[in-house]
Amino acid sequence: MAKPTRVSNAIRDHRDTSGMTQAELARRLGVTRQTVIAIEQGRYSPSLELAFQIAAEFGVGIDDVFSYDRG
Repeated sequence: MAKPTRVSNAIRDHRDTSGMTQAELARRLGVTRQTVIAIEQGRYSPSLELAFQIAAEFGVGIDDVFSYDRG
């Protein structure tokens, strides 16, 4: 089983606010819906480039979408 990442995100909150589905976000980013699901659930950390693209889709800064638990 994959270890959860220490990166948390607010993608779902931003999607809900914008009325965007997982499928729509995936299409805009050029990834699969399964990738969006895995990132939202904290099972996968996106590349830095993808993280910036996700934030840009919502018109916010990367730190408004992602945070890192230094533990």
